[in-house]
Parts: sequence; C-alpha cells; structure tokens
Amino acid sequence: MTPEQKQFFHKNGIIHLPGFISRETVAALWKACEEIQAKWIAEDTKLINGIPVKWGNDVDGKRIVQRFAFANQHSPTLAEFLRDPRFEALLELVGPEARLGINEKDGLVVNHYVNTDASMFTQMGWHTDSVRDIFLGKRILPMLNVGIHLDDQDPRNGGLRLLPGTHEQNLWNMLFRKTNFLNNKPDEREVAFEIKAGDLTIHDGRCWHRVERSRLVGEASRRRVMYIPIIAGSYSPKSANSPTPFYHRFSHLVR
Repeated sequence: MTPEQKQFFHKNGIIHLPGFISRETVAALWKACEEIQAKWIAEDTKLINGIPVKWGNDVDGKRIVQRFAFANQHSPTLAEFLRDPRFEALLELVGPEARLGINEKDGLVVNHYVNTDASMFTQMGWHTDSVRDIFLGKRILPMLNVGIHLDDQDPRNGGLRLLPGTHEQNLWNMLFRKTNFLNNKPDEREVAFEIKAGDLTIHDGRCWHRVERSRLVGEASRRRVMYIPIIAGSYSPKSANSPTPFYHRFSHLVR
C-alpha cells in the first residue's frame, strides 16, 4: 500500500483495493467452498469450533451454507490462499503484534447472501465487531476485516455499508450509537463501494457497518464474500471443544 492509501485508511477506517485476485482465482476459491459445503451437507454439520453454521436455501430451493466459519481449516486451497505474502503486508496497518486470525475469532468466514423467500441470510444490521469483545469481557483491540469479494457488487443493489471515521469513536458511541444488528435503516453518512469480483476491501472492526438487502431477487441478488480478520493481543485459538459464544443465541435475528 502507498503512503497515501495508508493515510486514507487510518483517517476513514476503510479502503477499497481493486483487482486483488483474478476471476480464475475467484472461481477456484468458490469451488473450494462448494466442496466444503457438500461435505457439511452430507454430515449435517451444525457447529465449527463452537460457531454455528448458518444454513439456508438457494434460488432453486437446494440447501446451502450461507455462513461458513473457519473455512480455511476445511480446505487446502483456502489455507494456501491465506499464505499469499500480500496479506502479510497488511499487518502493519495494525502494528508489530498483528497476525491473520486463521485459528481465532471465526477464522476465514465466507458469507453467501441471496435474496429469496427461503433465504436465511439477506442482510445484516448495523454493528461494530468490537461488541463481540465486550460481550466476552475482553479489552477492545484493533481488528481489521479483510474482505475478498467473489461477485460484482453494485451498491444500488445492496451490500456493505460503512460509516467512515467511526473507528475512532468513544466507547459509548461504539455501544449505543445504533441498536446492534436490529437497526437496518440507511444512514445519510454511510458509504458503499462499487465492487468487482476479485477486489479486496479492508475495514476497521470498530467502524459501524451493515449489509444492505439486495433490491433484486433470485440469482441477480447473489453476493459472496470471504473475510479474514487481522488481530492483535493474546493468542486465543478455537477448537472443536470451544463453547458457542452466547451472542449467537441472537443469530436468528440476522436475516
């Protein structure tokens, strides 16, 4: 990243980097996700390292995974992708102790949004990722979400929305500026990106952000994005014996 890009990111808490990977790589990554999905369907998988698998239905009614957690632990292709040295170059945005959270938080998350009557995952209300640390009684530390986008995304048809600069807000605003996850209302200050498949975005987890529901229905509404966190602090890996965080009791509110 150039000095100008770094300055922009630190001021706004967000940045868009076009053309991170080719469309051929996009296809290979999604093929790996489909292989995981087929295995989880066959095994009726419900939890991955304590994190619930979010199931739904595709446009043709078939069962699909709409939120994968720790996908990198279930695919050599995805694990290898995260070894791309360009990810290491992003660590300096947090500091000398930063690392990719390949075995922490929720690992490599894959979100698969599709707008149908049967879909269980079409949008996500306003929230900050820091609220998770508060729920777990941990100190709030910088955490970046690095997004690898697998579909073109016209902001007029839904997708990621962020409030620039809110990564520097005080604790009160981080908790109460909006109603976490329940508030889906547009904000006049929010920004969105014109995204192409293969683009990369980075946003500070302390920023208020949401995912807007697509105005389209069916195939045209499909949005797939992978997120890997950049984190700091003590190492806290998860395993098959990890408990399910209690805030997942409210996951049914995210539709």
